[in-house]
Amino acid sequence: MASPATATWWAVVLNWNGRDETLRCLASLRRLAADPPVGVVVVDNGSRDDSVAAIRAAHPEVELVENGANLGYAGGCNAGIRHALARGAEWVVLLNNDARVADDAFAAFAAVAAAHPRAGALAGKVFFDDGSDRLWYAGGSIRSWLGYHGRVRGYGEPDGPRYGRVEPTERATGALMAVSRTAIERAGMLDEELFAYVEDLDWSERIRAAGFELLFVPDAIAWHLVSASTGGETSSTHNLYYGARNTLVAAERSRPLGTIGTAARRGVVLATFAAQALGRPRKRRALRAVIDGWRDGRARRLGPRGATVR
Repeated sequence: MASPATATWWAVVLNWNGRDETLRCLASLRRLAADPPVGVVVVDNGSRDDSVAAIRAAHPEVELVENGANLGYAGGCNAGIRHALARGAEWVVLLNNDARVADDAFAAFAAVAAAHPRAGALAGKVFFDDGSDRLWYAGGSIRSWLGYHGRVRGYGEPDGPRYGRVEPTERATGALMAVSRTAIERAGMLDEELFAYVEDLDWSERIRAAGFELLFVPDAIAWHLVSASTGGETSSTHNLYYGARNTLVAAERSRPLGTIGTAARRGVVLATFAAQALGRPRKRRALRAVIDGWRDGRARRLGPRGATVR
């Protein structure tokens, strides 16, 4: 980490009752290479554990923004982005609190940013943090016309040469993505109405639509525990609810299809997430989350889950 006064690269880490994961993430940031200088801001979304006190004690070099309430992933990260920009950031890197980053990850981002001046966003390579070499993210595509984005590239596969090139990608992951000040000024920040999930995909589309390149940077590496903040990728239903709702909303915003096309795409969204739900241990509960999210997406009931009276 660097003195905030000298940092033009900033890491934004969002915490919500995730003390242990966040401390682990910050420990990895403390080991970053000295170049480029990196400032770190942790945004706390109204945690009820002792996260804030623990972070202050273990990492006095980190700047803290306390929201006092759960503003969701988008609202929380936006608070950190605004803080970083006000402190002089030229690039902001979103890093999940349940991820740890390689020592040279920011150096890899900075080298690609310098070599590609048209780049507005950079996506890192993310592995499952389970002791294996399985990839969680190595680039991805967006198919707004279909309403189904599929698994990201490399998901569950071992790393290999095909994932070793800097190349364009259509979507980044908020687990490890860098966005330039210029891109933020032109494309805007994360959409806070989406609250959680799919905001990084929506942001990727808007950044590319604003005329910027989005590049996959294979040497910028992180290891991710996957959905720790919402209870785990298979035990939580939040990812199903927000995934179904926000996928539908983002697709309809970015690519209108007319009455028949919209109805067909909505059917694909429902079927896709229902299939995921049926693979969960508690199928009925998972399927209910999908249906609720799908209905709320159609009705444009956005924000936090359950905040709107039906």
